[in-house]
Amino acid sequence: MSAGALPYRLVATDLDGTLLRSDHTVSARTRAALATATAAGAAHIVVTGRTVPVARHILDDLGYEGLAVCGQGAQLYHAGEHRLLTSVTLDRQVAMLALEKIEAETGPLLLAAARDGLDGEVLFGPGYRVGHGEMPVSSFSDPDEVWSAPISKLYIQHAELGDDALADAARIAAGGLVGVTMAGAGLVELLPLGLTKATGLSLAARRLKVTAADTIAFGDMPNDIPMFAWAKHGVAMAGAHDDLKAVADEITASHDEDGIAVVLERLFG
Repeated sequence: MSAGALPYRLVATDLDGTLLRSDHTVSARTRAALATATAAGAAHIVVTGRTVPVARHILDDLGYEGLAVCGQGAQLYHAGEHRLLTSVTLDRQVAMLALEKIEAETGPLLLAAARDGLDGEVLFGPGYRVGHGEMPVSSFSDPDEVWSAPISKLYIQHAELGDDALADAARIAAGGLVGVTMAGAGLVELLPLGLTKATGLSLAARRLKVTAADTIAFGDMPNDIPMFAWAKHGVAMAGAHDDLKAVADEITASHDEDGIAVVLERLFG
């Protein structure tokens, strides 16, 4: 397939709920479909909310050696070289002010923070419900620990509010200070203002010499909405959040039913 005949030159895939099945593996069918696309001349890039330390072992297990956009767009990582190319951190003074404003509306929050860097651990405060069991984690009891080193992002939870309600409340209270996104169950995140998956993906695309018009993107959660807005074609998984389905160009099968492969097989044969 000639470069001019390619339906898309860049295939961007989220990890959790999209490329990864529920058991955190990638099916043989999806691997084969991606291999066909890349053999035809397209590039595959992972675009994940996971920070590099939380994504790295997954990428290594997949044998993934290309660029990966991590941390909701904050980090551009070269998986083959195990090298962090770019990293954007959350201003800690701004983050503290944002938390104050949100808590003034919602009451006490449960807090976790992702430290910056290749080996940055995730600090969990009292009561925070840990999602990914494979995270490099550490707990804190003194809130000052959170602010003692650069951080990529904050995670917030609430004892009573659900994820969507908490994200909405955070945007209303502090949307002028920080970005707010919902990346999965229990994962409401505070980011540097203006930072999204689209930010990191556009940076990676420039390095790969492709454009938004060359890109098809796959995702499942509201944090994928900016990526869908940037890419020419956005494909939501069958189990995707309703907000993402509402802006998707197409809805495919679920992540456990080879939804990415279903689309790529149609496009690349």
